[in-house]
Amino acid sequence: MSDTAKPGNKTRNFRKPEAVKMADVQNERATPVSAPRPGPGAAAQSDMQSVLGFLAAASGEIEAALEVGEPNPHLNIVLALIGGHLSGKTVTASNLVAASGVPYATARRKLHELIAAGLVEQRARSRSGRSFSLHPTARLLRNWRQLAERIARIAADLSGAAPDAGREYYFGASYLPASHSITPPQVLPEPLQLPGGLRILVHGDPTFMVMENLKRQFEQIIGTSISQRAFSIDRLRVEALQNASRRSSKYDIIAVDLPWLGEFAEKGALMPLDACLDTDRLDPPDFHTAGWMAAHWGGRPYGVPSQTTPELLFYRKDWFAEAGLEPPLTTATVIEAARHFHNPSRGRYGIAWNAARGTALGHQFLMTCADFGQPIVNLDPIAGGFAADMAGRADIVPTIDTPLARDACEYLLALLEFSPPDILSMSWYERVRPYAAGKIAMAYGYTLLAPYFERDKTSPAHGNTGYLPHPAGPRGRPVAPVGGYVLGIPGNLAPERRAAAAEALIAVTSPEAQKLFVLHGSRTAPRYSVGADPEVRRISSIFEAVDAMSLRDELQFWPRPPIPQISEIIEICGQEIHDMLRGVIKPREALQKAQSRAEQVMKTSLP
Repeated sequence: MSDTAKPGNKTRNFRKPEAVKMADVQNERATPVSAPRPGPGAAAQSDMQSVLGFLAAASGEIEAALEVGEPNPHLNIVLALIGGHLSGKTVTASNLVAASGVPYATARRKLHELIAAGLVEQRARSRSGRSFSLHPTARLLRNWRQLAERIARIAADLSGAAPDAGREYYFGASYLPASHSITPPQVLPEPLQLPGGLRILVHGDPTFMVMENLKRQFEQIIGTSISQRAFSIDRLRVEALQNASRRSSKYDIIAVDLPWLGEFAEKGALMPLDACLDTDRLDPPDFHTAGWMAAHWGGRPYGVPSQTTPELLFYRKDWFAEAGLEPPLTTATVIEAARHFHNPSRGRYGIAWNAARGTALGHQFLMTCADFGQPIVNLDPIAGGFAADMAGRADIVPTIDTPLARDACEYLLALLEFSPPDILSMSWYERVRPYAAGKIAMAYGYTLLAPYFERDKTSPAHGNTGYLPHPAGPRGRPVAPVGGYVLGIPGNLAPERRAAAAEALIAVTSPEAQKLFVLHGSRTAPRYSVGADPEVRRISSIFEAVDAMSLRDELQFWPRPPIPQISEIIEICGQEIHDMLRGVIKPREALQKAQSRAEQVMKTSLP
């Protein structure tokens, strides 16, 4: 296919909470539960939503049955608060008072009791601090998660299920069949009517090449031929934007890099998904929260996560064990480890990363700034990071020339000393290939690049690689910057092709399809259910690691916010920081020049 369902494994007998729309901020940094339980991200998300729906329905039924029963304002307030938290909605005191079911004065008193008890916290909604949003505290989230596990266990006991089945039991319906495995994709009931076949534009990376290899199988599934064109990342953006300027799209489905989403939405290159399909059919809560959030602009979804591939730090577990070193969790310990392992005379180097001029280094710089707690534009802080949906904001300004960004520059300069001699020309694949060859102790890389060593049994890194989120700077926190692609429908697709294109989009992003991609070599799993599948877990530890990061709220897309100008800003940073690494200019000058050029872009390009 290159040029150079609906999920069937889950049934639930309760009202499903509203799908996640924009955010699922979790304050708690819990320790993941190991196998054989389902993946921690999937379990926590599904259990909490399950109990929410169950208790909301049950409390209403109890009040109706008793006739003289009184509402439980504490419970009603907590149900509304958790519901807003899981669906990413802003919750105010007025919302919770209205949901309490009791008079205004009583409701306000009950709400203040919950705040005083440390279960609800207030956060300023504006810089003036005059208005607040309300959020569950880490304590309330922990209590809710424990409640979810207890209710699931009770339901299993009352149903006569096996004692160890409580985790998979959801109020009368098995969450997963006995095999605990996602079934293969099924042929659509009716073949898609697409004259000339399904036309797809993608990036030429390993995951999309897996789709190429499975072309015949998916042609049988959707009932029509498939033609797929694959380009490098820069050429893909150019082709997609040129396609948007045509009277009618050449493609039925296009792949869009996550940072481009705002630009593509504003320019009409993508159609809002809710304009062409019922988004509930996608099962939004099954997607990694950060990946689903990143697919939105202005509160509307514009694509379906096809690859949720965070950039991680790969490290040689065997080398670290032999040296008696702990895995590096901070930027300081990364430098110490790189210094320890760097031995050019033996052909060994400390670390590899994206340092090639332009787009590659620009991405690396933005992510490194995030390690130190610095967003590239003036994002508003929220729990777990920053609010990255900038739609409708007219006050966006670059925040490149800052003290934290200078710390990021100093870190990159320190890494330069312990990197391979050709580091300044290394980009996406070049940084991982020498790691796979056993020449590098650590490498920053997307999970989609892991097949270079995970599928090569001759690689010294095969079976010896550990996966970490980006180690944090002194004022930062561990973050796994979410990369990857969404698949969307072009805004100028002919109306008569839209319905069939939507069906194809659902089919190729389903859990069944995503699992098939993993079985054939992909190392990205945008859905919790796929990452929790036992067959998938046996293939690579990377899926459990990413699920754990999602649970700890380390998967974040704010390091590369999808503002319309982000591609130009990334390119600018990649040019100026490259000059800094070559010693042409000092860090302060590089940041000043990048700041000035970025400000000019913000003034003259698409608002």
